[in-house]
Formats: sequence, C-alpha cells, structure tokens
Amino acid sequence: MAALAVVTAVGLITDDRVLVGAPIWFKPFKFSVSFALYGLTLAWMLSRRATPSRTARWTAHTVVASGAIEMAIITTQAARGRRSHYNIETPLDQTLFTVMGITIAVLWAGTLVLAILLFRARLGDRATTWAIRYGLLLALVGLLLGGLMLGPTPEQRAAGDLATVIGAHSVGVPDGGPAMPLTGWNTTGGDLRIPHFVGMHALQAIPLFLYGIEALATRFARLRDDRVRLHLVRVAAGCCTALLAVVTWQALRGQALIHPDAATLAALGATAAATAAGTCAALRRRPVTTPHDNTPTPATELPA
Repeated sequence: MAALAVVTAVGLITDDRVLVGAPIWFKPFKFSVSFALYGLTLAWMLSRRATPSRTARWTAHTVVASGAIEMAIITTQAARGRRSHYNIETPLDQTLFTVMGITIAVLWAGTLVLAILLFRARLGDRATTWAIRYGLLLALVGLLLGGLMLGPTPEQRAAGDLATVIGAHSVGVPDGGPAMPLTGWNTTGGDLRIPHFVGMHALQAIPLFLYGIEALATRFARLRDDRVRLHLVRVAAGCCTALLAVVTWQALRGQALIHPDAATLAALGATAAATAAGTCAALRRRPVTTPHDNTPTPATELPA
C-alpha cells in the first residue's frame, strides 16, 4: 500500500483528469495511505500478543487479501476513468462495485475476529491494553458507518432503473461539489466520509495518545501511575466516541463540517467540557507509589 501511494501520487502530478469534482488519482492515493496505516496498526497490535495464534495469522492474511482486492478495483477504475464506488452504469461497473462491497464485509468481519482475539489477551499494562481495545471498537463502528453511504438518494430513487449511480457520500447536496483541501470533504452539505474517517482512525489516535502520556511520564510523576494513565485513556476514548456521534449527527442533517449550527456547537462544547472534567479528575487521583508500579510500562515494549 505504501508503494501504491507513491504510484498514485505520481498519477496526481502527471494525470490532469478529474472525476466527480476531484483529481482522478486522489481516491486511490487516499485509500492506499489509509490501508497502509490500517495494516501497520493491526500488525503492531497483533505483535503485543505473548503467544502466536494460527487463527490470528490467517485472519490477518484475510484482511490483507480483502484490502488488496478492493485497492486493485479502485486503482483499475481510476485508470479507466470510471467511478469505483456506487457505480452501476454498466454490468462490469456493477460487478466491480459488488465485489468491493463483499471485500469490505470480509475486512470488517476479519477485524472483528482480530478484536475478539486481542480482547482476550493481555497486551501490556492496563492502559495499553485498553487503548488497543477502545481503538478497535471505534474502528469497527467507523467501518460500519460507511454503510450509510450505500443507500440511494431521493434523486436516485426517482430515476429508478435509469439511475447509473446508487449511493453517495454527500447529504443534501450532490457529490462533487466544493470541497475542503487535502480531505476533499464537502463544504456545502453533509459528508458521511467524516464519521467514517473519525471512527477508523481512532484505531491509531488512542494508542498514539497513550504514547504521548508515556513520553510525558518521565517529567510528570503523576503520569507514572497506571491508574491515572488508564483513566486518561478512558477519557480519550469517551471523547472520540462523543466526537464520532456528533460528526455523524451533523453529516446526517446535511450540515458541512466547517459550518456548524448552534446545536452542533453546543454538542461539541459539551464534549470538550466533559473531556476537560474527566482529565482533571484523572490527574487529581492520588498516585500509587510502590517499588513495582511507579513507572509506566511503555506501549512500545513487546511482551517476552
């Protein structure tokens, strides 16, 4: 996937074709980067297990194969100048989109199996173990939220059998309108790719948050307490969950991320206040100082 990201980046520079309002190689580039991060994160999480597992190994291979098949279709359709997602214009397009749907279902099921295996294992200290578990749960939810994009829009239902596209990532406006730089998210209506992104990348965000805590623990004694770190991880997971709920609600109401209304701002404010309160409560915990638990077990340390 990292190699494919380089190839598609070259395509972004050398191919000036545009599809649905975006450079034609933008989607393959984004997806290859996302899959590279997804694979690296799952590999790191699986390396935390103390004992090897044949089930985990073969499930990981299945996740890799399903991702590779989806990326092969996305890249092929880009090269052909065709949409990969929602496209039912020709029998070939419809077949390829159906296969993509199957691969995503397999990838989700594989991730669920890996999550169950990781929930049953001790992956380090309590903070590290729960950072991995919370990240996996939110990633599974984020993947499921992608299904919201598969339903037909009112215009597509009205077109009936004449529709060439079924599904959309925009809500309230057509796909391909004005978009944010880098992300390509819609700036005039709701965009269901945002909650999909937030949920999936909580897989990296929560463990990275713990890395930050452990880096600061060398300077701040309170962060060396396992209970404090665990509580902060729970606060971070709660913040990510609330943010995921807010951006999903915002997108479903046809509201652009950069144009929140008063209700959205109030929800974000409540999330920020609850996160701040939880953080303060965690840091006010009386630290436990014993010879055995006054330093953190780094998330980077692999079990023997």
